[in-house]
Amino acid sequence: MKIRYLHSNLLLLVLPLIILLFPTLSRAQDYGEDATKTDTPPPGLARCNGVYMSYNSGGREKLYPRTKNATAQAWSFKATAMIVNTGIEEVKGWEMFVGYRHREIIVSATGAVSSDGDFPYDASNGTTFIGSPNTDLKTSIETAGDYTKISTNIEITGTLFGGRGTATPLPKSIKLVNDGWQCPAATSKGGTMQVCCKRNPKFKAKKKAKTKFTPRRHGDLNIIYDVTIDNDSPLGRLDHWNLTWEWMRGEFIHSLRGAYSAEKNPSECLHSKAGQFYGDLDFSQVATCQKKPIIKDLPAERKEDKLLGMLPFCCKNGTLLPALMDASKSRAIFQLQNRTAFFPPQHWKIDGIVNPQYKCGPPVRVDPTGFPDPSGLQATTYAFATWQVICNITKPKPKAARCCVSYSAFYNDSAIPCNTCACGCGDIDTDTCNANARQLLLPPDSLLVPFENRTLKAKVWAKRKHMAFPKKLPCPDNCGISLNWHVNSDYADGWSARVTVFNWGANAVEDWFAAVDLGKAGLGYENVYSFNGSRVPPKNQTIFFQGVRGMNFLIGLTNGTHPGRDPKVPGKMQSVISFKKHLGSLNIPRGDGFPKRVFFNGEECELPKFFPKKSSGKRLSGIGFLPSILLVITTFLVFMCSF
Repeated sequence: MKIRYLHSNLLLLVLPLIILLFPTLSRAQDYGEDATKTDTPPPGLARCNGVYMSYNSGGREKLYPRTKNATAQAWSFKATAMIVNTGIEEVKGWEMFVGYRHREIIVSATGAVSSDGDFPYDASNGTTFIGSPNTDLKTSIETAGDYTKISTNIEITGTLFGGRGTATPLPKSIKLVNDGWQCPAATSKGGTMQVCCKRNPKFKAKKKAKTKFTPRRHGDLNIIYDVTIDNDSPLGRLDHWNLTWEWMRGEFIHSLRGAYSAEKNPSECLHSKAGQFYGDLDFSQVATCQKKPIIKDLPAERKEDKLLGMLPFCCKNGTLLPALMDASKSRAIFQLQNRTAFFPPQHWKIDGIVNPQYKCGPPVRVDPTGFPDPSGLQATTYAFATWQVICNITKPKPKAARCCVSYSAFYNDSAIPCNTCACGCGDIDTDTCNANARQLLLPPDSLLVPFENRTLKAKVWAKRKHMAFPKKLPCPDNCGISLNWHVNSDYADGWSARVTVFNWGANAVEDWFAAVDLGKAGLGYENVYSFNGSRVPPKNQTIFFQGVRGMNFLIGLTNGTHPGRDPKVPGKMQSVISFKKHLGSLNIPRGDGFPKRVFFNGEECELPKFFPKKSSGKRLSGIGFLPSILLVITTFLVFMCSF
């Protein structure tokens, strides 16, 4: 008994010392909202003075289908990433990049979302995780070592391909990508990768107003969850926009002003969490009970509606134009009232027709938006809370554009049409056409008729030019909008091009615009003669043009004069653009006269893979330049006089 008593006293004396030296042994810390508790700190954490990050591989399991090709075999995997602020400076809006390299597809991640898109996400080239809901990492000093506020655990589930052995392969890198931080190469041991990132002493941050939450960022489309949508891109656009998100905690929209829900089904509320908590509520009056509501802008005639309208910047039938075109139409506002816990929805998406494809990031808490006081007094009322969602324009994947470009030139008598299936193959039976064939050279006048009316012209042209004519012809481009870029002339101190916009769809396009990036050749832009034109800052290499008043309505496809025998006629508009050749290095026939990128209504169009070459024996000349301009100007004057 005496020995036990001595041992007990010794333990009581040593225990406080153990707690001081090894605090993690006294209580298990939570590294994230749903993180598992641990008794020992990961290796390297105690030695890091900055931001510590680790990536731990878990198990993996072979998926179906089973294949003998090891590199093609799919495996499910689990991993845990951790980020901890071990420094003396708060990290706002942390961003952790994981450089995957085994064609990983991230299916889910708790404690974070991918800034590159919704899950499942193809992370073959890596992805950047940002906190959700814990977007900021406070310091131990200001939180007394509260791990729930200084760190986040990310539980990752996904699919990868290939790899040998039983262990899940590690990524090639992990790093903190926030401005002003630098990370050495991560070290790996076993199934763990870790790195300690520190402040770059040479980094000079721009002076910004102090904010309590993450500073507001800039993107092509800026959505403020008040709700405001701003088009901040000089080339971005939306027509008949549809905005959607996903409620994560059983929320629903009670009422809407300045917009409306595409679907309204009260029974969805009755059979959801809302029906359990609000049993006495009349759900027949609810705006929408959908978990993923689709929100649309009101038409203009509802702007003065006392119940639904009466909001500034609302009710434009879903039109968002760039400020360069019309600043009054570059913003949309609507209000919603919902029954919800205080959390923002996730998985934001926005789309329209004939406009860029946008990829939206997760909502990030920012300083509340200020509004004029509704009482009319000289005061500002602030929103209770504000989140910002950034949506950026993405480049269309091959054969997934919505518009395309054809090329022609005065020094070559063949035109290069749009690429095969430039806007996808659609419902075309590819047994009857070649979806991957190179487009056939055509006579320029064939670009004026629909694809199905070009076969005979192409066949005669190929025979005349001694070109091969395949038995299985290329599939059509399937684009509703196409642009023809024609190098019109090339002379000593300048050159010109002719642009023609075609509408092959049934619907007219109102308030259209186009933009052409010509690289260094665009710096010589002088004038566009039938459209309104201007340079796009800051590089001034992109030419923005739109129809003048009375010519900003691009009609759709119409029947020919004799529908029984004449092909249909696309809506089209045309203008000549002149350029000065102040850069002596320009070589127009060798490609400097053709666009690097082309946009229509903000959507990037697919370009041909080659351009017309100078025909042998054909001399460059500027003779045709002046008559072309005179013809365009004369046509324009006649058109204007008819109004």
